[in-house]
Amino acid sequence: MRKAKITALGCYTPEHVLTNYDLEKMVDTNNQWILERTGISERRIAEAGMATSDLAVEAANEALRQRGIAGAEVNAVLVCTVTPDMLFPSTACLVQNRIGAKGAWGFDLVAACSGFLYGLTTGAHLVASGAHRKVLVIGADTMSRIIDYTDRGTCVLFGDGAGAMLLEPAADSEEAGFIDFVGEIDGSGGDYLKMPAGGSRIPATAESVAQRLHYVHQDGQQVFKYAVKKMSELCDTVLARNGFTAKDVSWLIPHQANRRIITASAERLGLPCDRVIINIDRYGNTTAGTIPLATRDALESGRLKKGDLVLFAAVGAGYTAGASLWRWGY
Repeated sequence: MRKAKITALGCYTPEHVLTNYDLEKMVDTNNQWILERTGISERRIAEAGMATSDLAVEAANEALRQRGIAGAEVNAVLVCTVTPDMLFPSTACLVQNRIGAKGAWGFDLVAACSGFLYGLTTGAHLVASGAHRKVLVIGADTMSRIIDYTDRGTCVLFGDGAGAMLLEPAADSEEAGFIDFVGEIDGSGGDYLKMPAGGSRIPATAESVAQRLHYVHQDGQQVFKYAVKKMSELCDTVLARNGFTAKDVSWLIPHQANRRIITASAERLGLPCDRVIINIDRYGNTTAGTIPLATRDALESGRLKKGDLVLFAAVGAGYTAGASLWRWGY
């Protein structure tokens, strides 16, 4: 089995910024309330006519430019999203065509906020199997399309964005690359974070639209409690399984759902916040886009360096949860 490593990272966020002060004019909320409860100051919103595939293509092309290769060299395209352009064809098909990944195969992966983490693990195993040399894993969501901007409990949380990582085999002598992953789903929590309509159970009708069932519905307290508990548990598990402790971790790069979730999880793990990457203040929760965006910011700020032990972690609707351990390679 070959070890997969991350060889390139590209991200994209729309230009339009929606601040907390903008939201004060739209719904019964205020900047202080949002900051205290979420840690978010602003988020990016896609312009009218921009879909998830558009964000994904921008991020993918940036990763390809960074690596200096053409799309035709990519063997597989995995798009992690809960906001596909349409139910079918898959967003992966649309992205594959537009980036020129001729001959590649791929699929969409639906795991909500854990999506990119699940995709990254899937891609790493495709490379490890020996069947693939270049796998492009993309996390992209235009959450603004499924958010009810009259619901102050959800509309303050989400933004739009995308990130893509290219996975390739590591050299035999390299320490860099994928180490381990632990994941878990718990369908008993499915009702606490969902978009009720639009599937086969509640197809789109005038009534379902009028009842605002095509938007995100969330029980924030339940999600918060589960996320803090499960994120720290899975991080502990993957570290212990590989002979590490929190002291060995260079950086925890978690899903950016809520600043309080992130800091509480780090505290349980015994990891100081100065070794946790947090950028939720500028982007909000971009669902599958948060982990690559946070990783990009860690790289650009000079914090993340070659050889660092990186712990990715996420909890999302479903419930879905996971933690992934990597040795950073560039």
